[in-house]
Amino acid sequence: MSGTPHSLKNRIAVVTGASRGIGKGIALELGAAGATVYVTGRSEQPGKLPGTVHETAAQIDELGGTGIPAICDHGDDEATAALFERIGTEHDRLDVLVNNVYNSPAAARWLGRKFWDVPPKAWDETFRIGVRSHYVAAVYAAPLLLKAGGLIVNVSSPGAQRAMHNAVYGIAKTALDRMTADFARDLTDTEVTAVSIWPGLVATELLQLVPADDTGKRVVTLPGEGSFDLDEAETPRFAGRAVVALAADPDRKKRAGNAWKVADLAEDYGFTDIDGRIPRTD
Repeated sequence: MSGTPHSLKNRIAVVTGASRGIGKGIALELGAAGATVYVTGRSEQPGKLPGTVHETAAQIDELGGTGIPAICDHGDDEATAALFERIGTEHDRLDVLVNNVYNSPAAARWLGRKFWDVPPKAWDETFRIGVRSHYVAAVYAAPLLLKAGGLIVNVSSPGAQRAMHNAVYGIAKTALDRMTADFARDLTDTEVTAVSIWPGLVATELLQLVPADDTGKRVVTLPGEGSFDLDEAETPRFAGRAVVALAADPDRKKRAGNAWKVADLAEDYGFTDIDGRIPRTD
Protein backbone atom coordinates (compact mmCIF):
# COMPACT_ATOMS: atom_id res chain seq x y z
CA MET A 1 0.00 0.00 0.00
CA SER A 2 1.28 3.47 -0.80
CA GLY A 3 -0.22 5.26 2.14
CA THR A 4 -2.26 4.02 5.08
CA PRO A 5 -5.88 2.82 5.22
CA HIS A 6 -6.04 3.59 8.93
CA SER A 7 -8.77 5.86 10.24
CA LEU A 8 -7.99 8.18 13.12
CA LYS A 9 -11.37 9.85 13.01
CA ASN A 10 -12.29 11.36 16.37
CA ARG A 11 -8.67 11.14 17.55
CA ILE A 12 -7.07 14.28 18.94
CA ALA A 13 -3.41 15.00 18.15
CA VAL A 14 -0.79 17.65 18.82
CA VAL A 15 2.25 18.09 16.58
CA THR A 16 4.77 20.60 17.87
CA GLY A 17 6.74 22.63 15.36
CA ALA A 18 4.40 21.80 12.49
CA SER A 19 4.61 24.96 10.39
CA ARG A 20 7.00 23.17 8.05
CA GLY A 21 9.40 20.26 7.73
CA ILE A 22 8.92 16.88 9.39
CA GLY A 23 6.34 18.28 11.78
CA LYS A 24 4.19 19.52 8.93
CA GLY A 25 4.46 16.17 7.15
CA ILE A 26 3.33 14.35 10.29
CA ALA A 27 0.46 16.76 10.87
CA LEU A 28 -0.76 16.36 7.29
CA GLU A 29 -0.75 12.56 7.47
CA LEU A 30 -2.62 12.58 10.78
CA GLY A 31 -5.14 14.89 9.16
CA ALA A 32 -5.41 12.68 6.08
CA ALA A 33 -6.31 9.82 8.44
CA GLY A 34 -9.16 11.94 9.83
CA ALA A 35 -7.66 13.22 13.08
CA THR A 36 -8.16 16.59 14.68
CA VAL A 37 -4.67 18.06 14.77
CA TYR A 38 -3.43 20.99 16.83
CA VAL A 39 -0.63 22.52 14.76
CA THR A 40 1.80 24.35 17.01
CA GLY A 41 4.65 26.71 16.24
CA ARG A 42 5.69 30.34 16.27
CA SER A 43 5.19 30.97 12.54
CA GLU A 44 2.04 33.04 12.31
CA GLN A 45 3.32 34.98 9.29
CA PRO A 46 5.60 33.75 6.47
CA GLY A 47 9.30 34.33 7.13
CA LYS A 48 12.56 33.36 5.45
CA LEU A 49 11.23 29.83 5.09
CA PRO A 50 7.73 29.07 3.81
CA GLY A 51 5.02 27.76 6.08
CA THR A 52 2.82 28.88 8.96
CA VAL A 53 0.64 27.06 11.46
CA HIS A 54 -2.39 28.46 9.62
CA GLU A 55 -1.27 27.07 6.26
CA THR A 56 -0.64 23.62 7.72
CA ALA A 57 -4.02 23.63 9.47
CA ALA A 58 -5.77 24.63 6.24
CA GLN A 59 -4.08 21.80 4.34
CA ILE A 60 -5.19 19.34 7.02
CA ASP A 61 -8.78 20.47 6.42
CA GLU A 62 -8.33 19.90 2.69
CA LEU A 63 -7.13 16.34 3.38
CA GLY A 64 -10.23 15.49 5.38
CA GLY A 65 -9.06 16.12 8.93
CA THR A 66 -9.54 19.09 11.20
CA GLY A 67 -6.60 21.43 11.53
CA ILE A 68 -6.37 23.80 14.48
CA PRO A 69 -3.58 26.40 14.36
CA ALA A 70 -2.08 27.09 17.76
CA ILE A 71 0.62 29.73 18.09
CA CYS A 72 2.97 28.49 20.81
CA ASP A 73 6.56 29.23 21.73
CA HIS A 74 7.69 25.89 23.19
CA GLY A 75 10.49 27.66 24.99
CA ASP A 76 7.81 29.25 27.17
CA ASP A 77 6.53 26.82 29.80
CA GLU A 78 3.43 28.90 30.53
CA ALA A 79 2.48 28.98 26.85
CA THR A 80 2.91 25.20 26.64
CA ALA A 81 0.82 24.66 29.75
CA ALA A 82 -1.89 26.92 28.31
CA LEU A 83 -1.95 24.89 25.09
CA PHE A 84 -2.75 21.65 26.90
CA GLU A 85 -5.18 23.38 29.24
CA ARG A 86 -7.03 24.52 26.11
CA ILE A 87 -7.08 20.99 24.72
CA GLY A 88 -8.35 19.68 28.05
CA THR A 89 -11.18 22.22 27.98
CA GLU A 90 -12.08 21.52 24.35
CA HIS A 91 -11.69 17.73 24.31
CA ASP A 92 -10.72 16.40 27.78
CA ARG A 93 -8.34 13.90 26.18
CA LEU A 94 -5.35 13.59 23.87
CA ASP A 95 -4.61 10.58 21.67
CA VAL A 96 -1.29 11.55 20.07
CA LEU A 97 1.50 13.89 21.11
CA VAL A 98 4.31 14.33 18.58
CA ASN A 99 7.29 16.18 20.02
CA ASN A 100 8.99 17.52 16.94
CA VAL A 101 9.82 21.19 17.51
CA TYR A 102 13.47 21.95 16.76
CA ASN A 103 15.43 25.04 15.80
CA SER A 104 16.90 23.73 12.53
CA PRO A 105 18.08 27.09 11.13
CA ALA A 106 20.05 27.78 14.32
CA ALA A 107 21.52 24.28 14.40
CA ALA A 108 22.56 24.52 10.75
CA ARG A 109 25.18 27.13 11.66
CA TRP A 110 27.26 24.52 13.45
CA LEU A 111 27.05 21.53 11.11
CA GLY A 112 30.30 19.62 10.77
CA ARG A 113 32.13 21.63 13.43
CA LYS A 114 34.50 20.16 16.01
CA PHE A 115 33.21 20.54 19.54
CA TRP A 116 35.66 23.32 20.31
CA ASP A 117 34.23 25.29 17.39
CA VAL A 118 30.65 24.94 18.65
CA PRO A 119 29.95 27.60 21.29
CA PRO A 120 28.09 26.86 24.52
CA LYS A 121 25.11 28.86 23.26
CA ALA A 122 24.58 26.16 20.63
CA TRP A 123 24.13 23.65 23.46
CA ASP A 124 21.52 25.89 25.05
CA GLU A 125 19.68 26.44 21.77
CA THR A 126 19.60 22.72 20.99
CA PHE A 127 18.63 21.47 24.43
CA ARG A 128 16.09 24.21 25.15
CA ILE A 129 14.14 23.58 21.95
CA GLY A 130 14.57 19.92 21.11
CA VAL A 131 14.98 18.23 24.49
CA ARG A 132 13.64 20.34 27.34
CA SER A 133 10.64 21.51 25.30
CA HIS A 134 9.69 17.88 24.63
CA TYR A 135 9.81 17.08 28.32
CA VAL A 136 7.66 20.08 29.17
CA ALA A 137 5.05 19.21 26.53
CA ALA A 138 4.89 15.62 27.75
CA VAL A 139 4.47 16.71 31.38
CA TYR A 140 1.49 18.93 30.59
CA ALA A 141 0.01 16.47 28.09
CA ALA A 142 0.28 13.43 30.37
CA PRO A 143 -3.08 13.75 32.17
CA LEU A 144 -4.89 13.96 28.83
CA LEU A 145 -2.88 11.11 27.31
CA LEU A 146 -3.60 8.89 30.31
CA LYS A 147 -7.34 9.41 29.81
CA ALA A 148 -7.07 8.32 26.17
CA GLY A 149 -4.43 5.60 26.43
CA GLY A 150 -2.51 7.68 23.95
CA LEU A 151 0.80 7.79 22.13
CA ILE A 152 3.90 9.95 22.61
CA VAL A 153 6.25 10.15 19.62
CA ASN A 154 9.59 11.91 20.05
CA VAL A 155 11.18 12.78 16.71
CA SER A 156 14.81 11.80 17.18
CA SER A 157 17.65 10.74 14.88
CA PRO A 158 20.30 8.07 14.21
CA GLY A 159 22.60 10.74 15.63
CA ALA A 160 21.74 9.17 18.98
CA GLN A 161 23.96 6.22 18.05
CA ARG A 162 26.47 7.45 15.50
CA ALA A 163 28.37 10.63 14.75
CA MET A 164 26.18 13.18 12.94
CA HIS A 165 26.51 16.94 12.47
CA ASN A 166 28.37 17.75 15.71
CA ALA A 167 28.78 16.69 19.32
CA VAL A 168 25.91 18.80 20.65
CA TYR A 169 23.47 17.30 18.14
CA GLY A 170 24.44 13.74 19.01
CA ILE A 171 24.28 14.36 22.75
CA ALA A 172 20.84 15.96 22.43
CA LYS A 173 19.40 13.09 20.40
CA THR A 174 20.89 10.56 22.81
CA ALA A 175 19.24 12.44 25.67
CA LEU A 176 15.94 12.45 23.80
CA ASP A 177 15.99 8.68 23.30
CA ARG A 178 16.89 8.21 26.97
CA MET A 179 13.87 10.38 27.76
CA THR A 180 11.70 8.11 25.63
CA ALA A 181 12.95 5.04 27.48
CA ASP A 182 12.30 6.62 30.87
CA PHE A 183 8.84 7.81 29.83
CA ALA A 184 8.04 4.25 28.77
CA ARG A 185 9.26 2.88 32.11
CA ASP A 186 7.03 5.29 34.02
CA LEU A 187 4.10 4.42 31.72
CA THR A 188 4.50 0.65 32.06
CA ASP A 189 1.28 0.15 34.00
CA THR A 190 -0.76 2.47 31.78
CA GLU A 191 -2.14 2.28 28.24
CA VAL A 192 0.10 5.13 27.03
CA THR A 193 2.97 4.26 24.67
CA ALA A 194 6.15 6.34 24.26
CA VAL A 195 8.50 5.81 21.31
CA SER A 196 11.14 7.66 19.33
CA ILE A 197 11.27 7.67 15.55
CA TRP A 198 14.33 8.18 13.38
CA PRO A 199 13.67 9.75 9.98
CA GLY A 200 16.50 9.54 7.46
CA LEU A 201 17.54 12.42 5.23
CA VAL A 202 14.37 14.47 4.75
CA ALA A 203 13.78 16.94 1.93
CA THR A 204 12.52 19.75 4.14
CA GLU A 205 11.94 23.30 2.98
CA LEU A 206 15.39 24.19 4.32
CA LEU A 207 17.11 21.54 2.22
CA GLN A 208 14.98 22.44 -0.79
CA LEU A 209 16.99 25.66 -0.89
CA VAL A 210 20.07 23.68 -2.02
CA PRO A 211 20.72 24.62 -5.67
CA ALA A 212 21.05 22.05 -8.43
CA ASP A 213 24.54 21.21 -9.71
CA ASP A 214 25.65 21.11 -13.36
CA THR A 215 23.94 17.74 -13.82
CA GLY A 216 20.64 18.98 -12.45
CA LYS A 217 20.99 17.10 -9.18
CA ARG A 218 20.67 18.70 -5.79
CA VAL A 219 23.38 17.23 -3.63
CA VAL A 220 23.73 17.87 0.08
CA THR A 221 27.25 17.49 1.45
CA LEU A 222 27.57 17.09 5.19
CA PRO A 223 31.12 17.42 6.53
CA GLY A 224 32.39 14.08 7.73
CA GLU A 225 29.24 12.28 6.61
CA GLY A 226 29.37 12.34 2.82
CA SER A 227 27.13 13.60 0.03
CA PHE A 228 23.46 12.81 -0.45
CA ASP A 229 21.18 13.23 -3.46
CA LEU A 230 18.02 15.03 -2.39
CA ASP A 231 16.07 13.10 -5.02
CA GLU A 232 16.66 10.02 -2.87
CA ALA A 233 15.59 11.71 0.36
CA GLU A 234 12.40 11.06 2.27
CA THR A 235 9.52 13.49 2.06
CA PRO A 236 8.29 14.89 5.39
CA ARG A 237 5.11 12.86 5.00
CA PHE A 238 6.99 9.55 5.23
CA ALA A 239 7.48 10.09 8.96
CA GLY A 240 3.82 11.08 9.17
CA ARG A 241 2.76 7.73 7.82
CA ALA A 242 4.86 6.07 10.50
CA VAL A 243 3.08 8.04 13.21
CA VAL A 244 -0.34 7.16 11.77
CA ALA A 245 0.57 3.47 11.68
CA LEU A 246 1.74 3.58 15.29
CA ALA A 247 -1.36 5.47 16.41
CA ALA A 248 -3.61 2.88 14.76
CA ASP A 249 -1.70 -0.16 16.05
CA PRO A 250 -3.50 -1.82 18.99
CA ASP A 251 -0.27 -3.68 19.81
CA ARG A 252 2.02 -0.64 19.76
CA LYS A 253 2.83 -1.04 23.44
CA LYS A 254 5.36 -3.71 22.49
CA ARG A 255 7.40 -0.96 20.81
CA ALA A 256 7.46 1.24 23.92
CA GLY A 257 10.70 2.83 25.04
CA ASN A 258 12.59 2.18 21.82
CA ALA A 259 13.71 4.20 18.81
CA TRP A 260 12.45 3.05 15.42
CA LYS A 261 13.74 3.96 11.98
CA VAL A 262 10.93 5.26 9.81
CA ALA A 263 12.04 2.98 6.97
CA ASP A 264 11.86 -0.05 9.27
CA LEU A 265 8.37 0.93 10.37
CA ALA A 266 7.40 1.22 6.70
CA GLU A 267 8.46 -2.36 6.11
CA ASP A 268 6.73 -3.57 9.28
CA TYR A 269 3.44 -1.79 8.66
CA GLY A 270 3.39 -1.86 4.85
CA PHE A 271 3.39 1.83 3.94
CA THR A 272 5.61 3.79 1.56
CA ASP A 273 6.56 7.37 0.95
CA ILE A 274 4.24 9.42 -1.27
CA ASP A 275 6.17 8.34 -4.37
CA GLY A 276 5.81 4.62 -3.61
CA ARG A 277 9.38 4.14 -2.34
CA ILE A 278 10.77 3.09 1.01
CA PRO A 279 13.76 5.46 1.10
CA ARG A 280 16.91 4.26 2.87
CA THR A 281 18.99 7.33 3.65
CA ASP A 282 19.60 6.69 7.34
